[in-house]
Amino acid sequence: MKLAFLYAGQGSQKTGMGRDLYEGNEAFRQTWDRANACLDFDLNTAAFENPEDMLLQTRYTQPALLAFAAGVTEALKEQGIQPQAAAGLSLGEYSALYGAGCFDLETAVNTVALRGRVMEQAAQGMESAMVAVLGMEREELQQVCLEAGKQGVVEICNDNCPGQIVISGEKEAVEKAAALAKERGAKRCMPLKVSGPFHTSLMAPAGDALKAHFQTIRLSEPKIPVYFNCKGGRKEAGEDLGDLLVRQVQTGVRFRESLLAMERDGVDTVLEIGPGKTLSGFVKKTAPNMKIYQVETLCQLEEFVKEWKGAAQ
Repeated sequence: MKLAFLYAGQGSQKTGMGRDLYEGNEAFRQTWDRANACLDFDLNTAAFENPEDMLLQTRYTQPALLAFAAGVTEALKEQGIQPQAAAGLSLGEYSALYGAGCFDLETAVNTVALRGRVMEQAAQGMESAMVAVLGMEREELQQVCLEAGKQGVVEICNDNCPGQIVISGEKEAVEKAAALAKERGAKRCMPLKVSGPFHTSLMAPAGDALKAHFQTIRLSEPKIPVYFNCKGGRKEAGEDLGDLLVRQVQTGVRFRESLLAMERDGVDTVLEIGPGKTLSGFVKKTAPNMKIYQVETLCQLEEFVKEWKGAAQ
């Protein structure tokens, strides 16, 4: 079996996430506490209690999800379980890069905390919208966005799986694109609750801030293949890791293509790490022959370790 870790992105967060892992797994707790020490807010309060909906704010959400993912990764590593490939959805790509050894925990947490802040800042004062378009081909939706672009910026921001593509941008242009999509056969257009036009060209200020940050830190080459959002595939020789992450924040996420590339490269088993089962749903629709596991709770972690070790014997 060839195992890949898939890391959940923003939107998967929920009150109480990680509490049972923190209380019941030492490796998770140590990793979480190290991440907490890097931040200017308390992770336990934000994730376990979520007062005043802290987890709806990007600057809190992103470090919390990274800490969760890193904690599970270390808990699995302690049991001798490491992946042969990795990918993450949006923010989850940073967790994948942590798992691939591209940066240490403190650098990862500080980078993600910065990313959350600059994305929030880039969206301030902007009337934006995001809509999931169901039952339409990418090429058709791309044409719709071009036509609606006369009203403002609207772009494909997520190609998640067959039949589910997300558009985002300026509110008027997104609403126009959604109306056109329905006219041309889209099964459904569902508005999504987000705090900004993420993964569009409107995030260019956030990209600029990240570019400056990456010039101040050291990024190592991945120890395992990582499938990048902005490419829908693996990093090629000569490509700069920081540049790929700058592109990621301001261009569309090509997760469907990443899953197909993984499958071509022999990945037959995936483990979704993070709250919820969103990525598992994408896998079922995109690469249905892959075996899927998911770790969100302590019980799921222990069950996966037991089954994986049993299969390896």
